[in-house]
Amino acid sequence: MDSITFQKLRDIESRFGEVEAKMSDPDIARDPSAFQRLARESKEITPIVERYRAYKAALGEISKIQEMVRGESDAEMKEMAHEELRALEARRDALDAEIPPLLIPKDPNDEKNVLLEIRAGTGGEEAALFAAEIFRMYTRFAERERWKVDVISVTRAGQGGIKEVIALVEGDRVYSKLRYESGVHRVQRVPATESSGRIHTSAITVAVLPEAEDVDVKIEAKDLRIDTFCSSGPGGQSVNTTYSAVRITHLPTNTVVSCQDEKSQIKNREKAMKVLRARLYEVALEEQQSQIASERKSQVGSGDRSEKIRTYNFQQARVTDHRIGLTLHRLQEVLDGDLGEIVNSLIAHSQAEKLRVSRPGAA
Repeated sequence: MDSITFQKLRDIESRFGEVEAKMSDPDIARDPSAFQRLARESKEITPIVERYRAYKAALGEISKIQEMVRGESDAEMKEMAHEELRALEARRDALDAEIPPLLIPKDPNDEKNVLLEIRAGTGGEEAALFAAEIFRMYTRFAERERWKVDVISVTRAGQGGIKEVIALVEGDRVYSKLRYESGVHRVQRVPATESSGRIHTSAITVAVLPEAEDVDVKIEAKDLRIDTFCSSGPGGQSVNTTYSAVRITHLPTNTVVSCQDEKSQIKNREKAMKVLRARLYEVALEEQQSQIASERKSQVGSGDRSEKIRTYNFQQARVTDHRIGLTLHRLQEVLDGDLGEIVNSLIAHSQAEKLRVSRPGAA
């Protein structure tokens, strides 16, 4: 381990001590938001500190045993010491490999819930059917991860298709695992309506937006126009005689959000505000990211919704992620929510790229 890494670890351990001391301060304990911020920071750096201390302990034990071996004359005792030394060196090497990835700067959004938006793109009815399948795929993946999926709004199409669906996904580190799903997902297959057996190519767009907290985006009441209307179903027929549906317009940006999924106007308003806050947060993030675009070249994909990130080929039972060149020949399992290999490969690739550019002397 180089001296720069050691210094980083010493600084983190020092910061850990400061955080623990502040969390014991009665004044901080009376401020829930300040305490939560410190608790999140403590949770984030605890694994680093634990491994750093274990690494230092291993180095200390190795030094002691090496000293003992030099002064030991008994052959049997010497062999036992060498065995213990080999075990400690293996432990040291394992920690040496575990620590660098933990030092990669975390995205502050990684712990957040997300707004998942899926929209049918080119391909008409076939694209709407595919949008429904992809939403089902993410729902099944959420079940595997023990996440909660709450549909905020959905616009349905014929034959069970979906033109658009927006859902809030809540759970542990949702954004960190779904962040690379944003982009264009392409499907190649013979539609059920195709009599000649010709393969069609359709596409949908997926957007994964970190849920914005009140402190992330400041929304003034004077900047909002809130309209209420009766909920409607497919074909425009009314499904609710009360004005429970809500449409919120953010006047400065002309951002419009509607929600009619709940029977309660209050609940629809709460959901619509979640979506509005997330969209405004995304705009703020894009502005910030455009200023540091040169620092983001190593990341997996750009997150741009127009980017074709993945192809689902039914004829070959194949799923290909174009950003990392990963191809899996088990399409149905993936559509049934088995996204773990794809998600983990994208995360690993991103971490490897960040490690590469963070090393001293890297281009």
